Amino acid sequence: MQPIDTSGAPDPPAAPRPAAPPSSLSPSRAGDFMQCPLLYRFRVIDRLPEKPNAALARGILVHAVLERLFDVPAAERTAVRARAMVAGEWERLLAARPEFAELFARDGGAPDSERVAEWLATAEQLVERWFTLEDPARLEPAERELFVKTTLESGLRLRGIIDRVDVAPTGEVRIVDYKTGRAPPPEYAADALFQLKFYALVLWRLWRVLPRRLQLVYLGSGDVLTYDPAEADLRAVERKVLALWDAIERATRTGDWPPSPSRLCDWCPHRALCPAWGGTPPPYPLAVTTDPAAGKGERPAADVG
Repeated sequence: MQPIDTSGAPDPPAAPRPAAPPSSLSPSRAGDFMQCPLLYRFRVIDRLPEKPNAALARGILVHAVLERLFDVPAAERTAVRARAMVAGEWERLLAARPEFAELFARDGGAPDSERVAEWLATAEQLVERWFTLEDPARLEPAERELFVKTTLESGLRLRGIIDRVDVAPTGEVRIVDYKTGRAPPPEYAADALFQLKFYALVLWRLWRVLPRRLQLVYLGSGDVLTYDPAEADLRAVERKVLALWDAIERATRTGDWPPSPSRLCDWCPHRALCPAWGGTPPPYPLAVTTDPAAGKGERPAADVG
């Protein structure tokens, strides 16, 4: 989840940023590259705008409610209180991200109040389901929406935002991530855990403490997926991340960002520009090198998925 400005006043429109080579890696962008190198290019190199969607807005809204609920005393952290917070957090979100209002606008531009109410009800259901999976009255998170960053010995900078970090009195660390969708089938559990292992690696490097547990809370299906990492797991993630970065740097220099068609293409916001679907990407905005010595020894993108 990306942080939002909840001060009540929207930021002025940001000027388009010029294209630049990537300088750090987050779990989301690593996932983009593993899913489709061309999607990574569109988002990181070209920085193409993407229209807001209801699923993204609902995810940000639900995360905001679950974060702010811990601002109230433990005895008041009830499902009723959490549901009542949804409408107010939606107003905060609209102030910070006014483009989300377009999701429910009628042809004349005015919001469709009935559609908004139905959509808010789905967010309330997700918030209420959380109480069947965890008891916030018994939790006192050490960190919420924690922005973390570290630099590996190779010079690669890793960054991300962790939904929640719990620290036991004995010092054991648990990393928790909320998902508003449904839990994946068991055969895809490893892919789902990559994000949390990435965060565990960063915290391990920052705090010198190996996280005891990684926990994915799926509000869409009411499932909780847990994993207890070992040091060997995090070292393997580090090797994978370094291999990904080698491939990203190579693609950045050569301009070779192949598409990877899959069922996920149906939800891609840039499908119209993808050559796999008859589209034409915009001109590559960075300088390209064809020097065969450049990046010698790097792993190709196909080796890091």
